[in-house]
Amino acid sequence: MQHSVKMAAVDLDFYYGRFKALESINLEIPERRVTALIGPSGCGKSTFLRCLNRMNDLIAGTRTEGAVLLDGVKVNVPSLDVVELRRKVGMVFQKPNPFPKTIFENVAYGLRVGGVTDRNYISSQVEKSLVAAGLFTEVKDRLHDSALGLSGGQQQRLCIARAVALEPEVLLMDEPASALDPIATQKIEELIAELKRNYTIAIVTHSMQQAARVSDLTAFFYMGKLVEVGPTEAIFTRPANQQTEDYVTGRFG
Repeated sequence: MQHSVKMAAVDLDFYYGRFKALESINLEIPERRVTALIGPSGCGKSTFLRCLNRMNDLIAGTRTEGAVLLDGVKVNVPSLDVVELRRKVGMVFQKPNPFPKTIFENVAYGLRVGGVTDRNYISSQVEKSLVAAGLFTEVKDRLHDSALGLSGGQQQRLCIARAVALEPEVLLMDEPASALDPIATQKIEELIAELKRNYTIAIVTHSMQQAARVSDLTAFFYMGKLVEVGPTEAIFTRPANQQTEDYVTGRFG
């Protein structure tokens, strides 16, 4: 089954001041697939992820050259509504970052900010999102308790629910399980497998086992360059590039 390209980087360069953090990245992110970005610390994978929804715009002195495309439309242009882009391209961070509000209000937050006032719609969307994030049965009797009382793994699933409440097209995940214990990590991984039925997912992970378990495609970054990308199984069992092989077999990194 052919999957169309949901997002793509074309000849993408990215600078922090004078430092070139990404160099001529060409990468297609197919629809309703999980694309894992792997590579040693500081290789540019999180920077690349943040280019996709322009989170890097928040850092002074950064600039982007080349193109980031969403459904074929260039999104790294000054005229683009960044708020709208981030509604379509949601993000889940490394550390769970629930707001100091109730569980319900955490999920409803983006809808309210977006001007939604219909209570019934908000309620059904909150429930639907918590179900999608595999959290509803655990929290349904305490929706009006503080989200800060949840465990780390539950908080991260709440942040996923908060992201999907806006019905984005793409979910970006920046090491979403690195702060979690193995059981919570497994739940997040199972959730990713569920979510890809409806969402296009790009995930940065420092765990090659995780990349192997959750992703369809794997992109290996090194020193700000995309060294190799391909079906995950091929990257891990018969990479074309020696650097990739050295990394996935644990010889460096």
